[in-house]
Amino acid sequence: MTRWLLPFLAVPLLSACSKDPAAYMIAGSEVAITVERVQPYFWSTGWELNLIVRRHPDCQRRHVMKPTSGGKIKVEVYSPEPAVYILRQGKRWYVTELRNCGFQAYKEPPPEPGDLIGAFQEKDGVFKFVESKDKAAKENGSAESE
Repeated sequence: MTRWLLPFLAVPLLSACSKDPAAYMIAGSEVAITVERVQPYFWSTGWELNLIVRRHPDCQRRHVMKPTSGGKIKVEVYSPEPAVYILRQGKRWYVTELRNCGFQAYKEPPPEPGDLIGAFQEKDGVFKFVESKDKAAKENGSAESE
């Protein structure tokens, strides 16, 4: 009887993982950058990170970023030019572009990453994309001047 009980006890341990996606919508759901954090086991202390770049219907790619060793995640998003985004995860820098959903890690930090758009981070207990205050102020200022 205990042989049948053991698999049922193991199910909660295996299913205690966590997967949280957060998206920066550039043009609705058709064009977006998503960071997905995955904690595969309840005893995991860090997070595995995936970057999903989408420009529907032309491309959608999932890229693996370096996992974190701690519980806090902050991935800043910069835009040096249209359709190109530079991501900063601590000391690591990446570039992704929307023309073919490419992705590459920088060996050295970029000299000028562009304007800060926002960051993927946990806020109020939820992992989400938080827009930069500077970007929000610029958009509100341009809307008021129209």
